Amino acid sequence: MCGGASREAAAAAPRPAVGSAVDPIALEPVDEVVITTLVDNSFDGLLVGTERVRRAAAWSTGVVTAAQFEGGRTIAGLRAEHGFSALVTVRRGVTTTSLLFDTGVSPDGMVENASRLGIDLGAVQGVVLSHGHFDHAGGLAGLARRRSLPMTVHPLIWSRRRLAVPGAEPVELPTLSRRALEGEGFSVIERRQPSLLVDGSVLITGEIDRTTDYENGMPPSHQAWDGVGWQHDPLVLDDQALVVHVRGRGLVVLTGCGHGGAVNTVRHAMRLTGVDRLHALLGGLHLGGPAFEPIIPPTVRALTDLAPDLLAPGHCTGWRAQHALEAALPDAWVASSSGTRYSLAA
Repeated sequence: MCGGASREAAAAAPRPAVGSAVDPIALEPVDEVVITTLVDNSFDGLLVGTERVRRAAAWSTGVVTAAQFEGGRTIAGLRAEHGFSALVTVRRGVTTTSLLFDTGVSPDGMVENASRLGIDLGAVQGVVLSHGHFDHAGGLAGLARRRSLPMTVHPLIWSRRRLAVPGAEPVELPTLSRRALEGEGFSVIERRQPSLLVDGSVLITGEIDRTTDYENGMPPSHQAWDGVGWQHDPLVLDDQALVVHVRGRGLVVLTGCGHGGAVNTVRHAMRLTGVDRLHALLGGLHLGGPAFEPIIPPTVRALTDLAPDLLAPGHCTGWRAQHALEAALPDAWVASSSGTRYSLAA
């Protein structure tokens, strides 16, 4: 990159957040944030949009080669895969900046969806990884060697992890390599503490404070290598969220999996910023499966009390939690789908 593009990338790089955890961080309000889901677990091309939620129709998202059709082509729709990726564009006045939050699971899914949506990933000025699990970092291969990009991560993102389910052989999960990423041109910046990006208008939370008595993290089968042996890794401490303050509306909180707990994450964002209004919560909330379904009721109660204007749970939230959240917050809940564009303005 050179010239104005390099200056924009430098502005998007993280810097230490002002103040400690007990003092509010000066998160600059924005006039608008647009979040486009590039990868999610589902794609429904028949969903109907609204003024602030624009859907990608099945018949308008990419033509691919298919010999069995007349003319040798068909409409492909978008990829849905067990992963998450979102493009976040913030606007203040006439200035806009775009960041990529997670990249999905497959090497080409996120890039292919962006192409079918007509999105130029060349305009991305930074990458944020919510945590080190492979279903959030697999699509980095699609960005490699395009240009140098700052990448904000937690230092535990390189942890070796495995799933050791009783009665089955342990499965070691793919582990990110810092050397490989830097070799591909990414400028990796590690921070445990909160970071401010984009001239102070985007907050990366750093480690999430665990304050509820029910969001206790991953089951014993989720393990990490501590240099000597495999140990239970319940907290996934590298989990972090992206936060934007929409002027006059409140906080927009974007999670990858929400391993810190959906309620913990929102409360942490509020405490860091001093903003007591949740405007929107989007992304994975990790409430799927038997280990997490028991905490659905208290999570739903807490989110109902927080009363977001928009609630778009995706990825690992799970169908039981989706049904419970839709029933409790029918005016806020929105079905997530690859290709959905959320516009949240002052």
